[in-house]
Amino acid sequence: MIETSSTIIVIPCLNEERHIGGLLGRLRPAARRLGARIVVADGGSRDATRAIVSGVVAQDDNVVLIDNPARIQSAAINRAVELFGDGVDYLIRIDAHGGYPDDYCDRLLEEALETGADSVVVSMLTEGTGTVQQAAAAAQNSKLGTGGSKHRHGSAGEWVDHGHHALIRIAAFRDVGGYDESFSHNEDAEFDHRLRQAGYRIWMSGSTRMTYFPRASLAGLFRQYLGYGRGRAKNVLKHRVIPKLRQMVPLMVVPTALLASLAVVHWIFTVPLLVWVAICLSYGAALALRESRPGLALAGVSAMVMHFAWSLGFWLQLLGMPAGGRTA
Repeated sequence: MIETSSTIIVIPCLNEERHIGGLLGRLRPAARRLGARIVVADGGSRDATRAIVSGVVAQDDNVVLIDNPARIQSAAINRAVELFGDGVDYLIRIDAHGGYPDDYCDRLLEEALETGADSVVVSMLTEGTGTVQQAAAAAQNSKLGTGGSKHRHGSAGEWVDHGHHALIRIAAFRDVGGYDESFSHNEDAEFDHRLRQAGYRIWMSGSTRMTYFPRASLAGLFRQYLGYGRGRAKNVLKHRVIPKLRQMVPLMVVPTALLASLAVVHWIFTVPLLVWVAICLSYGAALALRESRPGLALAGVSAMVMHFAWSLGFWLQLLGMPAGGRTA
C-alpha cells in the first residue's frame, strides 16, 4: 500500500450531477486502499453537483470539496495541488465526464513505481448511449476522427510524448510550473511539452485505460472541438511547434470550405470540399452497414463537425480572435 496522504485524486467538475455520485462511489474504495485524499474542484455548478458532493463529504472526511473560481480544468488542478500537494508524491487527475475501472488508481501507481515515470498517461475509449452520442463516439474512436492519435487506442505500455493525463509526480508538476491557466483547452499537451523539455519522462499505461462519454449533441461537439482547435493553435504559437500530419489534414477543412466559395467562378473549386464530405459520409455509411446499426451513419457527420470546428478554432486563434474558456 502507498503511504497515507502520498496521493491526491483531483476531480475538476462543473454541472456533473449525472456522473459525480457514481464516480465518487467507484473512487472512494481505491482512495481508502491507497491512503489517498479525493479533492473535488467545482467550477460553480448550478445543478445538484455540489449537493451530491457535500453529501459524500459529510460521510467521508477523506473527500473534500473546493471552489474553482477560474472554472477551467487547468486552474482546478493547480489549486488542488497548491492546497493539498505538500508532502504528497503523486497527483491523479480524474475527469468527471468519464468512467474508470475499479483498480484504475492502483494500476497507475504501480506503473509509476515500476517504470520510474514522472507522468503516467492512458489511452481512452469513447462510448455513448443515445444515437448522437454513439455516433460521436464512433467518430472519436476512429482514425478518420482522431487521425490515429495514440491515446485514442490501446497500448501495451510505452514511452510517449503525450497522452490523456492520469498521474503526475507532484515534484515534477511543480518544477515545470503546473498547468498554464491561459489554456482553456489543450493544457495537457502544452504541459507535456514543458515536461519533456525539462527532461521528465511520460509513460503510457499498458494495464489500464479510461472511458470517455462524448457530448450528446452536435452543437456540444462543435463547441468542444472549436476549443480544441484554439488550444492547439495556442500551443503552436507559444512553443513554435509544427502540427503533426494527422492535425494538418483537418486543419485544411476551413480553407477548403472558403475555396468552395469560388464556385461562382468555376465549379472546380468545390472539388476538395466535396471529396472531404464524400469521405466522411462514406465512412459513416460503411460503419453503419458493417455494424448493422443505421444510427452509426451519423459518425460521418460527427467527424465532419469535429474536423470543421477544430479547423475553425485553430484559424481563429491563429488570427488573434479571442478564445472562449472551457469550464471544468
